[in-house]
Amino acid sequence: MTMRSTSVTMTLASLVLGLLLNLSVNIASAQPAPPETAPPAASSPAPAPEALPLAGTAPMIVEPAAASEPAPVAAAPLSKPTLVDASQINSGDTAWLLTSTALVLFMTIPGLALFYGGMVRKKNVLTTMAHSFAVTCLVTIIWVVIGYSLAFTPGSPYIGGLDRVLLNGMEFLKEGGKLTVSEIAPTIPESVFVMFQMTFAIITPALITGAFAERMKFSALLMFISLWSIFVYAPVAHWVWEPSGWLAARGVLDFAGGTVVHINAGVSGLVAALIIGPRLGFGKEAMPPHNLVLTVIGASMLWVGWFGFNAGSAVAADGRAGMAMLVTQLATAVGALSWMFIEWARRGKPSVLGLVSGAVSGMVAITPASGFVDVTGALVIGAVAGIACYLGATTLKSIMGYDDTLDVFGVHAIGGIVGALLTGVFAMKSIGGMESSFGNQAFGVIVTVVFSAVMTAIILGIVNALVGLRVSEEAEREGLDLEQHGEHVL
Repeated sequence: MTMRSTSVTMTLASLVLGLLLNLSVNIASAQPAPPETAPPAASSPAPAPEALPLAGTAPMIVEPAAASEPAPVAAAPLSKPTLVDASQINSGDTAWLLTSTALVLFMTIPGLALFYGGMVRKKNVLTTMAHSFAVTCLVTIIWVVIGYSLAFTPGSPYIGGLDRVLLNGMEFLKEGGKLTVSEIAPTIPESVFVMFQMTFAIITPALITGAFAERMKFSALLMFISLWSIFVYAPVAHWVWEPSGWLAARGVLDFAGGTVVHINAGVSGLVAALIIGPRLGFGKEAMPPHNLVLTVIGASMLWVGWFGFNAGSAVAADGRAGMAMLVTQLATAVGALSWMFIEWARRGKPSVLGLVSGAVSGMVAITPASGFVDVTGALVIGAVAGIACYLGATTLKSIMGYDDTLDVFGVHAIGGIVGALLTGVFAMKSIGGMESSFGNQAFGVIVTVVFSAVMTAIILGIVNALVGLRVSEEAEREGLDLEQHGEHVL
């Protein structure tokens, strides 16, 4: 073994060991305790006793002193999930987050399932759609058991604690008029916040499946997604979105998932495509989409659902949510048209697949910036994303020769990187209350790319050793619908 490979091995081992040590420390330190309760409001001081007249003198007429009410005391910001009075819940915010949760889940099933299902060959459409459905079921359980706790409780700067394993401590006391809230969303019930973030945890690994579509074992997929959700998604979500996370503390901005969702999924998809290898006949035989009607319907569902994704991330029904919705609509339209026009100029015709792919690239790129930029930023981000993702899905893919089946890297990683970097250029403190820089955003991008790539490679190595990653050549030629599921589309 060369010194270089030894160094790489030691680096990978140290990364995994660091995560495991953080988990073990959290396990050792976790103590069952009742949920923290918000401090009661300060009570008014007791009135002073009234002065009595001296004996043998006329009674004194005393004008009552003006009542001096104490200034209201601002409640201290929450630092962890806390039990509060139900009166602190905002019904408007809660209604919007309930709606947003349904919209984001709608993005995966049926949105992503149809979007991906229409782009594969007919013999693989059922298994491709089953990937999205199975991931939804699997990640739902993982999120409730441990994912939410690792991502959204304080713990350490690198991984969350175990206070919410199996959602232990999350309360709704109807008779007592109390319930728990997250410190990130103090005006909505914690149960709603758990559900909202669950939908993000679902769609992220579902996106990855497009990179290795038409050749991965279903059993390997389930094992990979389980490990990836715990050891890749949860840590990155904690770093960026939990206030105690180290990238959040550094000031890296990601409003709705450009880093956590899209770069994370896109890079992992590329690593998976490289390790599993190309499809049989890739580059030698035509592999056209079998039904672009399904893809257009799926893309349209993604567009509608994305309002829950981005505007919902304001975790409030307010002006910031409205701005996020506006810039999402604008960047999506610009991304679609910029991809369409560059394809039209280079190939002579604007394809329908290119039009909807450009729309997705605009949605991806505006995601990290949606709560921080105005319409000018949205116009630029959408235009740059459409062009960059087109080149990533065509020119870069052709030069590098990798088989990213449904262009997960070309659209989601490239679009996510464009959006994350340009957030540092166009973020406005007047909108998001925060500022960042191109360099700070670039640091967040680099960290996410390296961590996702290394951890995905390790997890795929483990899964390959246990069950193997790829179906047989015979099964791949026959189609995964019949070989993996015993069903097919007529």
